[in-house]
Amino acid sequence: MNYKAVVQYDGTRYEGWQRHAGKETIQGKIEKALEKVTGQEVPIIGAGRTDAGVHAKGQVINFHLPVACQVNTLEKEINEALPDDIFVMDVEETDDRFHSRFHAKRKTYVYRIRISSQKDVFYRRFIWQYGHMLDIRAMEKAGPYLIGTHDFTSFCGQKKMKKSAVRTIFSIEIKEKKGILTMAFTGDGFLPYMIRILVGTLVEIGEGKRDVEGLTSVIDAKERAQAGFTAPPQGLTLLSVEYE
Repeated sequence: MNYKAVVQYDGTRYEGWQRHAGKETIQGKIEKALEKVTGQEVPIIGAGRTDAGVHAKGQVINFHLPVACQVNTLEKEINEALPDDIFVMDVEETDDRFHSRFHAKRKTYVYRIRISSQKDVFYRRFIWQYGHMLDIRAMEKAGPYLIGTHDFTSFCGQKKMKKSAVRTIFSIEIKEKKGILTMAFTGDGFLPYMIRILVGTLVEIGEGKRDVEGLTSVIDAKERAQAGFTAPPQGLTLLSVEYE
């Protein structure tokens, strides 16, 4: 039986999503919880592999069990076996062919930056404490240059990409409220560190260090060195994954 679920996690103390021997990861913790509940090893598949320190509100997973289970009981027992910073919800039986990563059509990530001078210590794990004003209008003008289907090699943090770096960004929304700048990126998928590099590049535009029009050259160059710095992980959250 194939099961689908939504996962929330605070990624602060984890070394990313993907299972690694000897490292604390989200995937590793959930698989250990499933092993405790079912008495057997249960590999899980995630819709996206978030980096170390990155969070999620709407990560989607799927996993197979040899027998049918009562989903409410299964969900309760998994969560009892998980630490407080990971929570599994909306467990449901799904089509046996469903694959949380391959079947995903749209993913939305949100990045938050504090641009006011006043810190909010209670949200320090979930926001980049930048602390300076930015030219938000310039950053908004930059969005259309990045939207669409492009080879995003310049925005990939992985030196050797064996697969295509072509991705489609459907929308970039930038909003400011009470000193918090929120950037929402929706696309069909993202390369390793891509959103954090996009954020770093947009911040450089907001600082006046980079011209909006120059983004076309950055994309065409297909060279990581042409894009901006990689923004810190704590500001990034996987908000949702959509399927047909």
